[in-house]
Amino acid sequence: MMQRALEEGAKGYPSPNPHVGAVVADGDRVVSVGHHVRAGQMHAEALALSVAGEKARGKTLYVTLEPCNHHGRTPPCADAVIASGVSRVVIGCADPAPHVAGSIEKMRAAGVEVSVGVREDDAYALVADFHKHHTTGLPFVTLKAAVTLDGKMATRVGDSKWITSEASRVEAHRMRDRSDAILVGIGTALADDPALTVRHVEGRDPLRVVLDSEGRLPSTAKLASSNTLVFRARGVTAPIPSGVEVVHVPRGESGLSLPDVLRELGRRDIVRLLVEGGGRVHGAMLDGALVDRVAVFIAPVVLGDALAVGFAAGRGVDYMADALRLHRVRHRSLGEDILMTGDVAAAGARLLRDSDAPKTP
Repeated sequence: MMQRALEEGAKGYPSPNPHVGAVVADGDRVVSVGHHVRAGQMHAEALALSVAGEKARGKTLYVTLEPCNHHGRTPPCADAVIASGVSRVVIGCADPAPHVAGSIEKMRAAGVEVSVGVREDDAYALVADFHKHHTTGLPFVTLKAAVTLDGKMATRVGDSKWITSEASRVEAHRMRDRSDAILVGIGTALADDPALTVRHVEGRDPLRVVLDSEGRLPSTAKLASSNTLVFRARGVTAPIPSGVEVVHVPRGESGLSLPDVLRELGRRDIVRLLVEGGGRVHGAMLDGALVDRVAVFIAPVVLGDALAVGFAAGRGVDYMADALRLHRVRHRSLGEDILMTGDVAAAGARLLRDSDAPKTP
């Protein structure tokens, strides 16, 4: 049942709120399900309980995140749980940053049996982006790429269509749909002229973000239209393509100041940021310790060319002992390809209880 709740939780576009899923169950029978569709609308557990109505009385509520205990745009979910008459609540993970603590205690005091920690790691992974944004004001950064077996994203002349299979491209567009914004560097924008839209699946197009320190994005580019935010260096006065919004930030060590870029995106309630390259952007993000998750589609293709475009072109490290090691690594087959995902910092339930856990800079 918690697996079903996790699947429900992955749906919707709730930013800046967290992804949450809920199931009302009678033993092994599903009575109703719900997920948080959009900010301001009913929370997952409230929706599932509303659909169930009187059928919820005496049943079990499974919810991926601890019900809220505060008045926001919607009433406290803890109160809705108590009023529903459910006899038991099973929670995936506790709220890492509750607006008002005491939800679990309130439900138990009302006679509801409460269990916490079922599929805890998976439940936390569902709200890791919300947790970071809520506690730091920065977006949760996922670095995504498609590479050959020898780690190349394109040939020496920049050709990259197509490294991976159609199944991988479908999943990549699904990742776009689940993101609030997609970010690329000006090199990728000029070389590929990408649209950065959602095409292979049904969904909505996220905000498109371009790092363009010198104002080189031409007015004829696919990105030079509405729903595009361009970051330039302060003092650059190049013409602005019609429909594009430009934000000026300070220069950084290797282009623009990426922390300033992320702070601005976070200020705009961009919770889930998908970075799609190219290699210099990937390298700068990794060098700056600004990446939270890596998602790499690996195809059974070999270029064998030292001059081909690599996955990341940053400073890197001199010794293998200093190499970045991913945690919570997962593998998934997509046709002949493999999708590998992993978190940059050790994630998991312990972060929920560790108030001194280091924040991503």
